[in-house]
Amino acid sequence: MLLKIYITAIVLFGFLSLKAQEQTAVIPFLNTLESQFDVKFAYKTEDLEHLKIRSATFENLTLALEYIQEKSPLEVEKLSDRYIALKLKTSTLSYCAILKDATNFSVLAGAEIRVTGTNQGGISGSEGQFQLRDIAPSAELEISYLGYERLIVEAADLISQGGNCKELYLKLQDFELPEIVVSRFLTRGLQKSVDDQFIINSEQFGILPGLVDPDILQTIQVLPGVESIDESINNINVRGGTQDENLMLWDDIVMYHSGHFFGLISAYNPNLTKKVSVIKNGTPSEYGGGVSSTIRMNTENEIGTKISGGVGLNGLSADAFIQIPLGKAVALQLSGRHSIADQLQTPTYQAYFKRSFQDSEIEDENNTSLEDGAQSDFKFYDYTAKLLVDLNENHKARVSFIQISNELFYAEQNAATANVTKTSNLDQQNIAIGGNLSSTWSANYSTFVNAYLTKYNIDSREFFTESEQELLQENEVLETGIKLKGIQQIGKNLEWLHGYQFTETGIRNGTRVSNPLFSQRQKDVVRSHSAFTDLTFQSSKTFLRAGLRASYFEKFEKLRLEPRLNARQKLGAHVALKAQGEFKYQTATQIIDFEEDFLGVENRRWILANDNDIPLIRSKQFSGGMEFKKNGWLLDLSAFYKNVDGITASNQGFQNQFQFIKTSGSYEVKGLEFILNKTEKKYSVYLTYTFSTNDYQFESLIPDKFPNNTDLRHSLNLAGNYSILKNLDIALGTTYHTGRPYTVPISGVETISSGNGRIVNYASPNAENLDDFLRVDASVNYSFEAGPIQGKVTLGALNVLNAENPIQQYYIVNPEDTTRALAIRNNSLGFTPNASLRINF
Repeated sequence: MLLKIYITAIVLFGFLSLKAQEQTAVIPFLNTLESQFDVKFAYKTEDLEHLKIRSATFENLTLALEYIQEKSPLEVEKLSDRYIALKLKTSTLSYCAILKDATNFSVLAGAEIRVTGTNQGGISGSEGQFQLRDIAPSAELEISYLGYERLIVEAADLISQGGNCKELYLKLQDFELPEIVVSRFLTRGLQKSVDDQFIINSEQFGILPGLVDPDILQTIQVLPGVESIDESINNINVRGGTQDENLMLWDDIVMYHSGHFFGLISAYNPNLTKKVSVIKNGTPSEYGGGVSSTIRMNTENEIGTKISGGVGLNGLSADAFIQIPLGKAVALQLSGRHSIADQLQTPTYQAYFKRSFQDSEIEDENNTSLEDGAQSDFKFYDYTAKLLVDLNENHKARVSFIQISNELFYAEQNAATANVTKTSNLDQQNIAIGGNLSSTWSANYSTFVNAYLTKYNIDSREFFTESEQELLQENEVLETGIKLKGIQQIGKNLEWLHGYQFTETGIRNGTRVSNPLFSQRQKDVVRSHSAFTDLTFQSSKTFLRAGLRASYFEKFEKLRLEPRLNARQKLGAHVALKAQGEFKYQTATQIIDFEEDFLGVENRRWILANDNDIPLIRSKQFSGGMEFKKNGWLLDLSAFYKNVDGITASNQGFQNQFQFIKTSGSYEVKGLEFILNKTEKKYSVYLTYTFSTNDYQFESLIPDKFPNNTDLRHSLNLAGNYSILKNLDIALGTTYHTGRPYTVPISGVETISSGNGRIVNYASPNAENLDDFLRVDASVNYSFEAGPIQGKVTLGALNVLNAENPIQQYYIVNPEDTTRALAIRNNSLGFTPNASLRINF
């Protein structure tokens, strides 16, 4: 059967190719007639440059003109024996085609046809036929049909002559069932799938309060259960987890860094990132690691027919991107973004800089500069490239590259002599390259092969001029991986996914001091082999995916099983029940240093599990709930339980009596998530709320159970967006959560002796909470068009009320009175205005 389909497809391809070869462009065709019959044709080049006509030979000019009149949309007017005028038959010009399945040649009724850049379009009829009128031959038609790949054709190729319509063949799309969207909510381009994934479509993305660009990792924080306790993208907490428990994938490449400006903005350019998926539970078995969540970012994967791109400028950076078709089967995508602080330090930059360097050598606890004569230079940039090659209709290759970089230089000066006394450098990079090959072998079976190399490093250097002492620290992650998977369609409703993945992760940590000479370096490597399988059943009312991932870790000689389950059942037209569950393991984690050196900036370093004092992190979580959807209303309610074991005290960021203790333990989260959303054509209003309790369990600590550093009992987002005019949108929103836990000194005995010094004498850990966090954000967006140019101007502000929100508090021994403890409090961003101008073509 497969052989018959393959032979039929080859014959069809050859026939279509032959038909295409019989067509020729109209203008060269006319040039041939001019030479043959010694005549001149007069016409508008723009009317004819997209037209084609079937090649033919003629005995005389009269037959040739009759042929043009009959077989093309041109009207012939003979001005003299030698001069002939041609113009479009605008009153009768029409376009038509018949849409068919490329595999079984059945007609496709109900497909959507849209004229790119306009509101014109139509739907294919019961016989797969559609017809359009009054469209320029140069126009592009975009044809889409659920379950099939999008097709883009030029209108000129579909000009109807004598009622003959061209047949167009759509190919089945190689997609995963969970990506079928069941609901749009919160704003345009933010959607929810049948398996409870949250999906962000960057191309269609609307407006959110405070954001002037669709920052990927800022956007996901409006989702219930997704927080950042310190406003940092480097610290995204999903259902109470830490940042290192999130698996970050960019074009199927594992990424170990996520933010610019020390985590205040996303490091991933949204203009070529077409789709972002956030999975909190019930993860497909092909994804390992990331015990809290999986965040997948995918760039544009289709080859366009025209050059497109854009440039943008906001208060922090300038960026550009371009997509260049190098033929019908090859395309190149490029993007770049660079900070503008070296040219202009905007109020946005100043607010972010102040927030980033609170309580550091650059800013003291009062947020004032310690050295008026100090020199500083900070910049960030990211670049991406992607090569798309369609080897043929059934085999597509893609190669992606990304570089993310943050660089900081700081030089301290002696106030009296103006001589440099100390220089500090911080360089942080993630460079990665990956490639994949997707193949469709039949209507029921496809495969996907992916391989990647990712390298992350952070290098810190300090040089003390007087002592000529140099201090270096480095943290490097080098990971390679390969994944092979197959997808077998079994009947109408059943799909089987299966595959194998190999990963090798090496992490190196080093410290070197030049005077006195000291050097320490450690490198660890973990290799894992994983087999995975999912069986997915989906009908109009039922979705069920059951899977298993089995991973063998060479270094520990251990096999670990990770069952996965994701289910959804509709009860009538408006109500559905859902349930998810999963087990996961993770080998890499971060430890957090709060050091006086290296500018006092928090330093996160990756380390690998050794199955001893750094165990494999393992998680189990379950969730269930219901969804109601009717007349633009969406109500979504989920209860969840999560337990994560194998965490270390070093990666929790303690700044109390446990800061320098090395031990392992667990945490347990129980909670409830709630979404209420009303969406209409012109507006969307939403409320997201999360209630949770999150507690540590460390058997070797006293007490052994206490609140988690990320324990936010109540968290709420209330916001809305409204289209005032066709091109003018506004958004206003409020973010609220209870204060994070912190530890206070014992009253009356705030410090105690320790060796030759004194330390803070802390009371019960995390027994107090900071003041509640409340922030109001706003944005306004205006879109405009000028020919092929689409523009957008966005104004936005975070914390428009300039509220003082504490996000962290800890204590040090007061240098002026060592019997007292001095509170160090860091606040959130103050009033932070921003503006963006974007031009796309």
